[in-house]
Parts: sequence; structure tokens; C-alpha cells
Amino acid sequence: MTRRLYEKLRLLSSHSQRLFFSSRPTRFLSLKLPHFFSLFSTLQLCKYLARAFASKTLAFFSSISMDDPFFSSLDDDPWSDNSEYLSRFRPLRTLPDDDDYDFGASASDSDSAIDKLYLVPYRWWKEAQRDDDNEIGGVLYSVSLNDDIESEIVLDLRKKEDSRNAEKEEEGFSGREYALLPQPMWLWALKRHNDLNAAVYHGSLYGDGDSLQDIFPIQISLFVLWETNSLVVKISQKDNVLEFYKRACKIFSSKSAPLNIWDFSGQTTQVFLENKINLLNESSGQAQKEILLELQVYGFSDTLRGMDERNNEIALVQSKMEGPFRSGSLKMNGSTDKVGSLLALTSSSQSGGSYRGAASLGLTGLQNLGNTCFMNSAIQCLVHTPELVDYFLGDYPKEINYDNPLGMKGELALAFGDLLRKLWAPGARPVAPRMFKSKLTNFAPQFSGYNQHDSQEFLAFLLDGLHEDLNRVKCKPYIEAKGLEDLPDEEAAEEYWKNHLARNDSIIVDSCQGQFRSTLICPLCKKVSVTFDPFMYLSLPLPSTVMRTMTLTVMSTDGITLPSTYTITVPDCGKLTDLIVALSAACSLRDDETLLVAEVFMNRILNWLEPSGSIALIRDDDKLIAYRLPKDCEKSPLVVFKHKKIDHWPYSFTPNKMFGIPLVARLPDLSCGSDIRKKFLKLLNPFLMPIEDVLNDCDDEEGSSGNEDSEMLDATSPTVLDTDAGSDSKTLDETHFGTDFQFQIGPLFSDIKMDEPLQVPGLAKELEVHVVWSDKMIDKYDTCILSSFPEVFKPQTFMKRPQESVSLYKCLEAFLKEEPLGPEDMWYCPSCKKPRQAIKKLDLWRLPEILVIHLKRFSYNQYFKNKLETFVDFPVDDLNFSTYIAHKNSQFSNRYILYAISNHYGGLGGGHYTASINLGYGMWYEFDDEKVNPVSEDRIKTSAAYVLFYRRVPDV
Repeated sequence: MTRRLYEKLRLLSSHSQRLFFSSRPTRFLSLKLPHFFSLFSTLQLCKYLARAFASKTLAFFSSISMDDPFFSSLDDDPWSDNSEYLSRFRPLRTLPDDDDYDFGASASDSDSAIDKLYLVPYRWWKEAQRDDDNEIGGVLYSVSLNDDIESEIVLDLRKKEDSRNAEKEEEGFSGREYALLPQPMWLWALKRHNDLNAAVYHGSLYGDGDSLQDIFPIQISLFVLWETNSLVVKISQKDNVLEFYKRACKIFSSKSAPLNIWDFSGQTTQVFLENKINLLNESSGQAQKEILLELQVYGFSDTLRGMDERNNEIALVQSKMEGPFRSGSLKMNGSTDKVGSLLALTSSSQSGGSYRGAASLGLTGLQNLGNTCFMNSAIQCLVHTPELVDYFLGDYPKEINYDNPLGMKGELALAFGDLLRKLWAPGARPVAPRMFKSKLTNFAPQFSGYNQHDSQEFLAFLLDGLHEDLNRVKCKPYIEAKGLEDLPDEEAAEEYWKNHLARNDSIIVDSCQGQFRSTLICPLCKKVSVTFDPFMYLSLPLPSTVMRTMTLTVMSTDGITLPSTYTITVPDCGKLTDLIVALSAACSLRDDETLLVAEVFMNRILNWLEPSGSIALIRDDDKLIAYRLPKDCEKSPLVVFKHKKIDHWPYSFTPNKMFGIPLVARLPDLSCGSDIRKKFLKLLNPFLMPIEDVLNDCDDEEGSSGNEDSEMLDATSPTVLDTDAGSDSKTLDETHFGTDFQFQIGPLFSDIKMDEPLQVPGLAKELEVHVVWSDKMIDKYDTCILSSFPEVFKPQTFMKRPQESVSLYKCLEAFLKEEPLGPEDMWYCPSCKKPRQAIKKLDLWRLPEILVIHLKRFSYNQYFKNKLETFVDFPVDDLNFSTYIAHKNSQFSNRYILYAISNHYGGLGGGHYTASINLGYGMWYEFDDEKVNPVSEDRIKTSAAYVLFYRRVPDV
């Protein structure tokens, strides 16, 4: 029975290791089964195995609750009734300081990931908490000091009964109270105090920057004394720096008032559980193993007021380094840390010349790994978002959704949380975010490698990924929104929002998501459709206030009018519709005509410009042709004639060479090749040379006669071309033009037969015809006019365009105005039962706590990229949406203040990203990769501002 059970447990252990620890294998406790079975049942053994796994790995702590039945089996000892406390705040684990840490490291390496422990005054910890903070339970110990041993401090910690309610009972306690905190909780409290000091001191760097110089480490050893059910802590002089040991003696002096210690880290409970398991595995005669830890002591300046000046302290510490700490390395929770770093930290803080000292919370840069400035800029903006800082310094792993198929198994959230904690650690050096980038590229290969990317695109992916990793909804329900269009807007919007929260509930939704009211109107039946959609950020266009001068060539299709050039003035950042309206007025376009604008490059139509396109994408050296076409033939095929002439150069690779402006027409009745020829000759008619010029040229030709020339001119006249009856004219056309123009079609340039039906694909909207000119026809037509068309704009030498400026409110108004949907975004009208180019109107209905505004500086199309250097005048202290919010009965404030900016300097090819961050009360800093420098508020407004971060503030 025992052997079979042992095999089952071995398989269970192996399976659990693969299930819970595949990304980070760890050690397993060695259990002696015969002794174990004498005390516990098989079920209890499984529970202890699970608890042992949980105490060694991050994944297990993040995936199970600590208030499971396992703790109920330990009622016989006073240390184990902490399930409620442990479920509220479990011991947190972070990655080591080295960003190249390998999750597949050995078990001995994995212990180095335990958080640092901090001993602080309990009053300091309580002052950091607010009334609306979630309650964090702890274990309360009474401490007695045994000072009979020379050169050693021995503390006896005994847990007070019902410590979960002891906080209320200890309100009248008049002695000393200390608190034991994990590093995230200490950073959280430290930031709260520094924010409060910044409000008091108004402009100094977090108030009293010297307070962080009080931090120092002490080496402690601890073990469980089962005879008295207490935890014994030893602080030995030989294991510590002399001055640090003297400080510890004053802090724990027995001559002072009675001492209580609150443990909010969970480490004491973990020590007891591991000692109990070890006790069960070893004979009762063996001594218990001591656990070595390094404790960071902070905030006891009042207790240590009588000590010498700090410069003398540093000298004593350095002299003591010649002793047992010659190597400069201390053992800390299984890892090593350099005492020298502490000395450098203290000295840099005293110098006052560095913003990376102990008081520089949140002023840590990020190393550039190679074109990763876009990532660094976006990360700095996010890690200085107050809501996210408080969240990721707390117990966020308990909310990780490991089973979300849309998420990243929690890896992105854990990597981001660890990076945030490193950036908020006081005195930290610039961090290399290699581990974060590695995790990110596993799920977003587009950000792999070392190419430059868009910081807003990266930010959008990161926010979405964090949301899915931290989504509190484990199983998303299917919700079909029906019957909501008949409800009032307030009720419909609330129902839409409830449906959204039923599937999406995370810190990202709580902080960063708002709600649009989207209205669509059918242009024909006037059907109105209203929906309420969530948004993560606002992408605002930059309306242009600067006008642009453009020159275009207008081609007529009436067979009479020569090409004409027109110079018009349009908004620099307007749409193609603005250009068409201005050009239509300039060329006196009739009501029965329309304009098609094309870009011509190397005598070919490169692309047709869509009316919804941006004028900013048109470059000054582009050549644009506008074709006047009749409206009544808009559904007929479009025929584009491209000109070719024989290339007489002996070394030419192609026999024919392109030239001239392509001619364009619509053919409503297209049956045979002669229709193509007639339409071409009609379009070409305005380019005929004068008769006297033709006669002079023909006199030079051998064997030519005036009658033949006269017949040729008559044949090309409109009268002859428009005559369909009479075989004489047909014979004349075939006689004189059969060999002068050669018409070709298709990719193989097949010749078009004049008397045969033309094979055109049924769905073809555009027919491309190549016309090969003979030398004789080139002499008959003015090919110079046919080939001359100007550039859009010919800039003058040293001409500089004025700096354009626009208000952020104007950008918002441009975003919220009505506009028709593009042809590629047709809306299916439920009334017409057909896709329609509807009119769309967006309104702001619900605004988030954190409002991210993306300024659309970059324009892209199939061929070109462009960046707008428009200066946007954005509010810093009071962005007010009261006049723009559609929901007038909202109870939330509509006022925001700016706290972060992602900047982009330079052009599209060689730009650089930085971040400007407000650390509170007018203290702005520029984060340029690893460099962090203060900057005045009047210098943060530049034309490089790309993404703006605002947070809501109460109404005045």
C-alpha cells in the first residue's frame, strides 16, 4: 500500500512540476514518507506538497488562493491561523536586478527572486494609507530582547492571539511599533510619503530628500523555537558592519518602551511552515536549521538622532569594509548585493548634484537596446501613471488571468510589473528592459529586432495586452445587444457599458477606457443608427490653418480645348475634396461634368487620388492631371490612352518609348476597335499643328503632294471623324491611319483589329490602350504641348514655410465633426438592405480617469509617408471637456491635467522618441533613454508632442 501510494505521489509531483513550474523549475522538499504517514493522512500530504511548491515559485503563488483547507489542518499551532491575511496579501516575488535572468535557471538561482524585506516604523506605514485603500492584514508579534549575550542581539517574537483584529485593540498601545514590509509595499508607501512631501514643499525634490539616507542593511538569522512557539531572531556583530550593528542596538534596545512588530510580508508565516515541514522530515533530536536574511532598515532617524554626522559614518563603514566584508558582498535572501552600492547611493544623495540619488523616486532611465527609444518613451509614460503605479506596486499577480486565450498567460503583465518596480526603486541605475522586450516579442513579433516603430502603436498593443492578462473575467459570456436603439441614450449607454464590463474588467478598463456615442445616418432613407462603443485613446487629426498653393493641369475630353494649367489655394492638411472644389471653381466646371484627379509619373498614371485622401500626402514635385468627364457616363468603362514612339537609339532595350500626357475618356458604347480609334483621334484633335506648319513640313518629304496632305487634314477633322455614314470616309480613315497609329491592349500588347469586336472583361472598370505613334504622326501633332505639364509647386530658393499652429480644442472639433464614410468603409443600412456611404458622427459620452490623446502627425498611403510638424497648443493644467461631452448629466468631472508626453523629433526615417513627465506640482523631467534631466514647464510644449497623457481632477 505504501509503495503504490509513493509511486502515485511521485507521479503527482512530476505532473505538478510540469503544470505549475514549466517556466521556472525549482527545488522540491525531500519528504521522508514513513515519518510523514505516521502524522498525516494522504490528503494532508498532497496539501503539504502543494504548499511546498507554492512557497518556492512565483507562478504557484499567483495562481492559487492561500486560504485553502490546508491551513485549517494547522489549528494546533498559533502560527497557522493566517489564511484570511494570506489571501489578502501574499508574499510577492520579483525578478532579480539582472534583466538577463533566465526563468529556466536552477533552483538555487530561483531563490534570489525573493523580495527585499524592510523594517520601518509602524506609524510611517499607517500614515501612507488612505481611507479608501483596501485593508491589508498582518500578523502582530510582541518582541522581547535577550541582551545577556555579548556582541549579539537576540529577539524573541511571539504572535499575539487573534492578530487579525489586534490592530483595533492596539490603538492605545504606548510602546514602540515597527512594521515588516516587502519591497513593493515599501515602495508604495515611500511614493505616498514623497507625493505628500511634494505638496508641502512645492517644488523641492519630494521634500526632504535626505530621509532616504537612513536606509541601511542588517544581517539576521532566524529559526523557530517550538518549545515556546516563538520565532527567534539573531543579529550578530560579526556578521554586520559595525555602525549598522550599533544602529540596530539602539532600535531594539530593551531600555526603551515595549516593542511590537507587524509582519505584512508573510515571510514569518512562511518560515514557520517550512520549519514545520522540515521538523516532520527529520528526527526530533536534530537542531532546526537557521535561515539567513538581509533586512533593510528605514525611517529611524529620530531613534538614531544622537549618532555622528553622516560623513563620519561613511568613513567608519569604509574602514569596516577591510574586515569580514573585504569582498564587498552580502548575502541577502539568497542573492548577493554590493555594500558599495549602498555607499554610492548615500554619497550621491549627499552631493545634491544627481537626480539618481536615494530621493529620486521615479527618475530612473531606460537603456536603449537599439532603436528602442519608441518603447522607452511609451513605457516611461505608463510607469508614471498614478493608477498603474499603485496597482503594480500592490498584489497584482492575484488578478492575472492565466487562462485567457486572448492574453499572454500573464507573462506580459508580470514583466511589466517587474519593470515598473525597478524603475521606481530609489537610487536605481538605468534599467536595460531586455526581459520585458523578450516577453513582448514572443506575442508581438512585429516589435522584434531593432527597427524603429511607432510609440503609439506600441502603446496600443501594450495596453490591450495588459488588459487581457489582467482581465478579471475568466469566462466571457456571449451577449447580443438587441432592442437598445429604442431606449433613451442614457439607458442605452448604460446597458452597452454593462455588457462591455461583463466581458472586460481590468485595471486598464477601470483607468483608461471611455465610451463614444456613434451615430450613422443613411444618405438615402435617412435611417439613424446609434451605438455606444468603448475607446482606449483619442486619435485626433491636425486641422491645417496654413494654406498651400498648388498648380494642376486640366485636360478636356471635348476634342476642342487644349490643356490648361490652374493655380489654386487649399488647406495644407485638407482633403482631396477641398482641392476638387477649388479646382472646379477655377476651371468653371459645368454641372454635368466631374473631375478625376490622377498623379502622372514617367508618362503613366501612377494612381487616381481618392476624394477622402489627404492633401498633405501630395509632394511639391508631384505632377497632377485633372480630367473633365461627363457625369452621365460615370458607369461606363474608363479608357486610358498611353503614348509610345519608336526609339531610334541603337542601344535601346525596348523598341518603343513612353511620352506625353495620357489621354482619358469614357466609352458608353464600346463594340469594336474602330470605336477606340475614333475616340482617340477626337481627344487628339486639339493638338493638331497649324495647316501652314504641316504644309511646310510635308514639302520636305520626298514624293509627297499637297492633295494628299489636304486629304489627311480633312480625314482628321472633327467633321470627318464624326461621320458614321458613307463608305468613302471609312475607306479614307483606313487608308491614311491604318499604319500611322497602332493600337495595343493587354499585358502582351496585342494589336487591336479595327473591324473586329473588342474583347473587354465584363467587370473591367478601366481599359488601358497603348498607342504607338509613327514618325509621320509625331510631325503632324504638337507633342510639345502634349508632353508639358508643371509640378504641383516650384519652391523659390531658400523659401521657408511658416510654422503652423493649432489648438488642441480645434483638433477635437475636427475629430467630432460629421463626415461621410469612405468607399472602403460602407455601412449596411438595415432599412435599405444595401451598403451605403453613410454620414458618421462621433460624440464623447463617458470619459476615462486616464485620457490618452494621440495626435495624428503621420500620414500614410500606398506610396508615400508624411509627418506634420504642426505645433499643437495643448492645455497643461486645465483641459476642460464640458462643452464637448454629450452626456450632460454625468456625475464625473470633465477637467484634466497633463502629466506625461511622448515626443517624436525628426523625420520618418531617422527620428527619436523621448518622454516628458510631470512628477507633481510643476516638476517636469525629460526622459531621453537613460538620461533624465529636469525641464521647465514652458519648454514641454513643442511641435514634437505626439501622445498626450491626461488624468482627471475634481471640479473646482
